[in-house]
Amino acid sequence: MNPDQSGNGKPIPQGLYVPAIRRGDMIFTAGMTPRRDGVLQFTGILPASADPAQHGDAVILSCGNALSAAQSQLGADERLSAILSLTVYIAAEPGFTAHSKLADYASQFLKDQLGDIAIGCRAAIGVATLPGNAPVEIQLVACV
Repeated sequence: MNPDQSGNGKPIPQGLYVPAIRRGDMIFTAGMTPRRDGVLQFTGILPASADPAQHGDAVILSCGNALSAAQSQLGADERLSAILSLTVYIAAEPGFTAHSKLADYASQFLKDQLGDIAIGCRAAIGVATLPGNAPVEIQLVACV
């Protein structure tokens, strides 16, 4: 996994925002698309008949970027204690119904990285478009 990092452990913002912000023990990430070194690696709206397995890599890259952003807010001796909320936005044609199956790639990636603490609340939301014509965008809320 090589997230979209700027060298300081945080994904490169594509606008006027920060990748993640911490308040107390809570970390909120911006929405992260499947970028590597600032370049979108996957594009396009998922067709209604899309096989979620063909788009798992885009979800995993987006989720890795969100996790990196969250972890960039940790002190040297800290770790994430829970992923409280995972939101997966999917740019899809009307008729696409596999939102949850596609979001499972993000949930599994987080579980592989963090263990059971990674499984919290989740929403998988279909949208008409996403920034830069990205197929997926992921946002996390984590606890230290």
